Amino acid sequence: MKLDIDQQSRRSFLLRTGGVALGVAFGAPALGIAEQALAQSAASPAASKPLTAWVAIGADGTVTIFSPAAEMGQGTSTAMPRLLAEELDADWSRVVVRQAPHRPKEFGNPMFGGGQVTGASRTTRGYYNPMRLAGAQARQVLLLNAAEKWGVNASELSTEPGVVVHAASGRRMGYGEIAAFARVPEAMPEVTPAQLKPSSQWKLAGKDVERVDLRDKVTGRAVYGIDVRLPDMLHAAVLRPPVQKEKPLSVDTSEAAKVKGFVRAITLPHGVGVVATNTWAARKAKDALKVTWSNESPARGYSSDEVKKDYLAVVRDASKSGVVVEKHGDAPAALASAAKVLRADFVTGHITHAALEPFTATARFQDNKLELWAPTQAPSSLTGALAGGLKLAPTDITVHGTLIGGGFGRKLEPDAALDAAMLSREMGGRPVKVTWSREDEMRHGKPRPLNAQRVEVGLDARGNIVGIQHRLAGESIYARANLAAFRASGQKDAPFHEGAEALYDLPVHHIEYLRQERGVDVAFWRGVGGGYTKFALESMIDEVAASRRVDPLEMRVQLLHKHPRAQAVLREAAKLSNWSGRRQPGRALGVAYSDIWNTHAALVAEVAVDRKVGDFKVTKLWAVIDCGVAVMPENVIHQVEGGLMWGLESLRAELVLKDGAVVPSNFHDYAHLTRAADLPPMQVQLVKSDAAPGGVGECGVPLVAPAVANAIARATGQRLRTLPFETSTLNVNDHGTGGTGTRRD
Repeated sequence: MKLDIDQQSRRSFLLRTGGVALGVAFGAPALGIAEQALAQSAASPAASKPLTAWVAIGADGTVTIFSPAAEMGQGTSTAMPRLLAEELDADWSRVVVRQAPHRPKEFGNPMFGGGQVTGASRTTRGYYNPMRLAGAQARQVLLLNAAEKWGVNASELSTEPGVVVHAASGRRMGYGEIAAFARVPEAMPEVTPAQLKPSSQWKLAGKDVERVDLRDKVTGRAVYGIDVRLPDMLHAAVLRPPVQKEKPLSVDTSEAAKVKGFVRAITLPHGVGVVATNTWAARKAKDALKVTWSNESPARGYSSDEVKKDYLAVVRDASKSGVVVEKHGDAPAALASAAKVLRADFVTGHITHAALEPFTATARFQDNKLELWAPTQAPSSLTGALAGGLKLAPTDITVHGTLIGGGFGRKLEPDAALDAAMLSREMGGRPVKVTWSREDEMRHGKPRPLNAQRVEVGLDARGNIVGIQHRLAGESIYARANLAAFRASGQKDAPFHEGAEALYDLPVHHIEYLRQERGVDVAFWRGVGGGYTKFALESMIDEVAASRRVDPLEMRVQLLHKHPRAQAVLREAAKLSNWSGRRQPGRALGVAYSDIWNTHAALVAEVAVDRKVGDFKVTKLWAVIDCGVAVMPENVIHQVEGGLMWGLESLRAELVLKDGAVVPSNFHDYAHLTRAADLPPMQVQLVKSDAAPGGVGECGVPLVAPAVANAIARATGQRLRTLPFETSTLNVNDHGTGGTGTRRD
């Protein structure tokens, strides 16, 4: 449908800032999705056409705000609309939130180059100003229209939630009334960040509210990817090779064809898809397939224990060089001239996502166009993968994002969507829904990288740090998942080595990444690199404190003397935990600090070590977070708690591979999966701040391993340097704290 220029300028407006298009539409009712608004505008010339609109205001006063990021339980579908509603001065009780369609030109995140991607703690940071600007400009247009209607100057008007007010005459006009006649001026009112409300004046943002997705989730009305149903839909399951990158050479379907409901088996480049009339039939038939696989994958020689040894040899070998991630000063010279050098090696195994909703997607491939319904964190990346895999133009692909039953990085991948799209194409365009089983997810997901690290810290005669050299080895995430970014950065792998950098006042700091290529795909896992890089770095900071015989928390405060916000979270964590107080025998406290994602975070962990069995228990966690502006404070606390839980998971769990194949098959044999009974009490405190927002969805993860390891070291004198922890040799000796909060040497 063509919209003439005059109508477009009269009925809608568009503001571009930071690579994101912002807009408003008047006269539209509350809409389910933006496509419905487009259809309605074609049927009714009086209705506006919100081609790029973030917000639609109906004549009944309903304000529909489109939420641009994927909702996977982190609360973004409430937090982001609250920002826009705040500047619009909307009545929140009249606001309806809808998931934005995949339109990156309008809804893209500036921090992802304008792509619609949710992850890396970038949603609030990326959309914070764009959504506020959209709301503020929409409010200005409402004021201008009301002023023209009443014949007064717009400067005489103000707003209350959902209403424009002319105080001098006592007149009031609801937003719905204005929407019925609103015209957008040719010269749009300019709105700059300086004109936005200070947080001290906020009525909606910065306040806790019931999440818009909560009621539907509690009552069962919420629609996840696994709930999608289409007319004439078939169901499918895909048998994948036990070792990554192998291919099917021959397929015997004789037994599979006997399963009631079996329709067809289809050979794919990466496996064999079974199409059936229901999910159970597809799974039974898949299990009945007899497939001969190729024997050429480079992953066939991959066994976790051996790879760990190989990676350790790499980081220990000074003759092997990698990509320099960060370099301040001359580390080799600093270490050579140091009075003392502390060296330690750290090893981290694979760990999988284990999201509650396994991978799923529903595709309809008709007339060489693809329509897809999927619980995806990244419709933009998914569109690119589908276009490449199916040889389609991105404009011929429509992706509908659904609610996500657990993402954590796993739902950034295109696997299930490619399955469904290829099978629908082979089935002549009939919709096909692919549902992975829990076993599929465990064996064929993409885990966090296995890695090895060597950290060397040089000290002068007084025990002060003169330099740190940090070497990391492991398979690259970006080389597979974001090749363009990998190449553009000079083969750095930001998600792999993030967190190795630090705000500490270090005269010399050298970080080096040594990429390994072993044929096993690795991926983003909540917290990604910070989950193991901070483990290594923060453990070494404690070792320096022990070497100097000083308090490790206070030493961190001193090293962060240029960063008062960082110092503040550490000091507050010390107060909450009674850091210097005496503990029970066998108990001790450990501390860790993280600055990833522009968030200052400190954690104190209390552990109790069992002398008889050589094991430990985390008995309490105290976290203090300064994430800048908290759009929904209570939700931030819950996100940090979730991150702490994932950090606890990393202490025990490991996805082991043997000869290229994943050993665990499901939850029952995935070692030490954290249960509710394993969780200690947690206290999370936010520091009120007007600073720009930082990321919170992942900030809890990196803190746990080092804080717990540091507590165990203070209790026992023994340092754990592997993830998962190897605790069988733990014992309490006279190098421990003797039950106090301060180390005694």
